[in-house]
Amino acid sequence: MDQFGLFGQNEVNEEVIIDYDGQCIYYPNFFSEDFFSPLNELINWRQDKITLYGKTHNVPRLHAWYNDDDQSYSYSNINLPVNSFIKELNIIRTEIETKLGERFNSCLCNLYRDGNDYAAIHSDDETELGKNPIIASASFGEERKFVLKHRTNRGIEKKEILLENRSLVLMKGPLQHHWKHELTKTKKKIGPRVNLTFRNIVT
Repeated sequence: MDQFGLFGQNEVNEEVIIDYDGQCIYYPNFFSEDFFSPLNELINWRQDKITLYGKTHNVPRLHAWYNDDDQSYSYSNINLPVNSFIKELNIIRTEIETKLGERFNSCLCNLYRDGNDYAAIHSDDETELGKNPIIASASFGEERKFVLKHRTNRGIEKKEILLENRSLVLMKGPLQHHWKHELTKTKKKIGPRVNLTFRNIVT
């Protein structure tokens, strides 16, 4: 809840997607502004490569890492240099923290340029994120499908969310230990999407 009225609303609508082996909550129309254009232009995007099964490919999206304390970040053997938070990221972070009461010191940014860009199925379970990381994933731009699958219990139906512009997904508790998630490809001709995953690096 925005107790201070900073962002023009006092309550946010929420939809609980998962409440088993962790929590995943979806907030449509969470943000008071559409930040797609400035984020697309101002974030220090980079194209990295990844090696899988002996073959090297471009990561199927652009990305960038921002942190308060000059801490770099790595995943899938990709080392991301640190950037200092820009004004727009701080505004978005403050809106999340004010409305939800969470605190974040880092942000992994992703730019999905079209339907061919994607994120393969994975969990955000790197050691530096702590035991049960809280991750707030913000979407600006084109709608994309987000899919969550339980790691071990195949009897649990997979969960799908159509991530709308100005929406937020909050993942917390032991979710990263029990669920994996992905952003799927699409053959539709669609525009770009900026994704911001706010998180905490535990020192």
